[in-house]
Amino acid sequence: MAKTVTAYKEKMKELSVLSLICSCFYPESRNKLVRVFEDMEVKPINKRASGQAFEVILKPVSPVSDMAHNLPSPPKRDISLEDIEKKLEAAEERRKYQEAQVLRVLAEKRDHERDVLLKAMEENSNFSRMAEEKLQMKMEQIKENREAHLAAMLERLQEKERHAAAVRRNKEIREELTA
Repeated sequence: MAKTVTAYKEKMKELSVLSLICSCFYPESRNKLVRVFEDMEVKPINKRASGQAFEVILKPVSPVSDMAHNLPSPPKRDISLEDIEKKLEAAEERRKYQEAQVLRVLAEKRDHERDVLLKAMEENSNFSRMAEEKLQMKMEQIKENREAHLAAMLERLQEKERHAAAVRRNKEIREELTA
């Protein structure tokens, strides 16, 4: 089939050139031109506005050409019982090997899944531990800030008390001096 298509393409290229040459020399016989090739027949159709048109008729495949394409199969040899047993053993070996390969792949997948799960659990515990440490540090910082704030307030209160005591003492001294 591929040969027919390539031959068809080549003949169509040749045909267009041939048709041009023939139309120059024999303009009246252009419509009657029929070309027969190995496995096809080409007839021109009335000229179209867009150019020329051709009808390509492929010839049916002849029985002689079928014989040329068919290759004889190699002669069949007699198969002994030993050959059959060897083939069966080889097939069994292949089956076992494939089964072992499938089991190995499944084991690798299981190991990978377990590793991924362990890693995820480890990352989760690390995250939890880090979050707990961070929270603990934050709580300690808040406690320190609160104690510092309370100490500052107490210091200011004591300062006010001392100032008030000094003011009272000065007032008493003034009253004693004025009295």
